[in-house]
Amino acid sequence: MPDPQSPSAPAVPPTPPVPLSALLAREDLALRLIAGPAEPDTVIHWAHTSEMADPYPYLLGGELLLTAGVHVPEAAGSDEGIPGSGGADSPGGYFDGYVSRIVAAGGAALGFGLAPVHDTVPRALVAACDTYGLPLLEVPPQTTFSGVARAVWQLMAQARLAELRRVTEAQQSLAAAAARPDPVPAVLRQLAQRVGGWAVLYGPEGTELARAGRIPPARPPKATRSAPRTRPGIPAHPADPGPSGAAPTVGGPTERTASTGTTRGPTPAIGAPSPGAPPAPASLGEVLAELAGVVRPGAAQGPTPSSATDTVGGIHLAAYALGSGQGFVLGVAAPRRDPGDHTIASVASVLLSLLTGEHQSGSGAARSAALVRLLLGAAPEAVAPLLGGERWVVVHARPAGDGPAPDAVAASALGAALGSALVDVSGDIVRVLVPGDREPTAQPGWTCGVSAPASPHAWATADTQAARALARARATRAALVRHGDRPALADLVPPADAEAHAQALLAPVAGTPALTETLRTWLSLHGSWDRTAVALSVHRNTVRQRIARCAALLGADLDDPDVRMELWFALRDD
Repeated sequence: MPDPQSPSAPAVPPTPPVPLSALLAREDLALRLIAGPAEPDTVIHWAHTSEMADPYPYLLGGELLLTAGVHVPEAAGSDEGIPGSGGADSPGGYFDGYVSRIVAAGGAALGFGLAPVHDTVPRALVAACDTYGLPLLEVPPQTTFSGVARAVWQLMAQARLAELRRVTEAQQSLAAAAARPDPVPAVLRQLAQRVGGWAVLYGPEGTELARAGRIPPARPPKATRSAPRTRPGIPAHPADPGPSGAAPTVGGPTERTASTGTTRGPTPAIGAPSPGAPPAPASLGEVLAELAGVVRPGAAQGPTPSSATDTVGGIHLAAYALGSGQGFVLGVAAPRRDPGDHTIASVASVLLSLLTGEHQSGSGAARSAALVRLLLGAAPEAVAPLLGGERWVVVHARPAGDGPAPDAVAASALGAALGSALVDVSGDIVRVLVPGDREPTAQPGWTCGVSAPASPHAWATADTQAARALARARATRAALVRHGDRPALADLVPPADAEAHAQALLAPVAGTPALTETLRTWLSLHGSWDRTAVALSVHRNTVRQRIARCAALLGADLDDPDVRMELWFALRDD
């Protein structure tokens, strides 16, 4: 006989749970719930037949226990007398002990078969199941126990198939979200939608970086059974990790997390007041933020768990440490915990780990050294070899259309796609310094302008080229525009002479940057009012007024192609 108190006693298996309501809905079985709670989230993990008077040693938890009442003494099986009165052999005394042992072993429900032993379900058994909150099913004579067990396995196979289909669809949608221009918010939105709750990304300092979905409302606590389940390893309910306000549970990313271990006492619930203190319940957001601190590296001494779970007010909370090792944490709050939720959240955490991890185009130490040298006065060309090359390309990018302003994570993802970790975000513009041996390509959801390859001393010029290329790309609605780098007629004039001529020619408008930039953009777009307005994000009438002002100050006819060509050469050298 197995030892029920053995530490190695198995817990509820990782099989897909079957809702008891689904089994009751099978018309071929004709089962009827006659006692106990009729909760829709009651689930069973398997069916087991036993005629033992004490089934406790043979149950693992989560079973639908089937019995024909062969073990019931004749006196206990009689419906005469008052249920609950008398000794152990009386109807009330026998069934009270029998049901309490099933509940203590973690049994999910009891099925009582009619015929050949009993024509009706004993009233004392019905009363005991109501007392202990154990669902009691009446199994009609035409339904065999093997037929009930087969139905359970069929429903379990259907649940497993539905779970695999749900996880597969979630993986595909999460992967598609990770490829969007705003990958982190998109992944969080998909995750929140899939679990029907709330998803949030916390930074290394615990600050909330992004969120999606809505915090689910807390549910009223369920009525608990009269007798607690005492077997080690058996949770309070097969589908629930523990009672409301239970201690956070920790474990690996692919295992079902367990409650407190056997070598130390229980841990206070996250967000719970200390003993003797007045109750001050924290919001779910605060509790989830505290739970995230449990898995953040360096938050506690010893090994840091990779995931943690808690249940507060009937809401299931989970925190996952992202694999980048930089302290990012994914938090999830859901009103229920369906099969596959842990797998879906794990897929999201892997994708977020890739999106938040630092892209290594060179070692972090080399980039740090380059920054320090620049701050201490070194020339850009002296630190460029530390960053990975002699020639560089500057890329200016902004979200296509009316997309949201990029955040640091979206900018990092763009830099990773372009092959560089040297990224700067300024307003709605992202600037990326890309090694010259890498060819920037159009990125979905972004409008990009690319400079000509430049050595470090010409980075400022390349930055200007990229900005102008981006303006042209927006005006022409192109995904990417490159600055031309082929030899031009202006290269035949010595640079000093060209610069002096440009300064003299543009002196009347040089003091007004808005005029020179408008004139440059207007000329580059062949005098198009509408496209210039788009490129500069101003009204077309503003463009007309500025160009008219330039013509008046310069004393030139801007409809003359020779004048336009001379001004264009001057603006290029300005």
